[in-house]
Amino acid sequence: MTRDAGIGVKIPERTCTDPHCPFHGTLAVRGIKLEGKVVSTKMQDTIVIERERRVYNRKYERYEKRRSRKHAHLPPCIEKKVEDHVVIMECRPLSKAVSFVVVE
Repeated sequence: MTRDAGIGVKIPERTCTDPHCPFHGTLAVRGIKLEGKVVSTKMQDTIVIERERRVYNRKYERYEKRRSRKHAHLPPCIEKKVEDHVVIMECRPLSKAVSFVVVE
């Protein structure tokens, strides 16, 4: 059974039995939607996303790059590897570090 999560992204073609999948399970998504690049897939069902932003430095009158990393749950129906671009959305806390799930 596939359900529309109501977030405006395409539903994956593969199916899964993961209860923490927003499309085939019962996990509800809410809050913010973030985009980033996958930097690690070494954990089981979890990936690390890195986001880069530019911040203006008034003293030196130029921009500097800053990065932040987020952990996100990766459902089995979505195939991602390192260097892929992903969209993640906030969900309830799934573990101590994971409060996001990959949706696209």
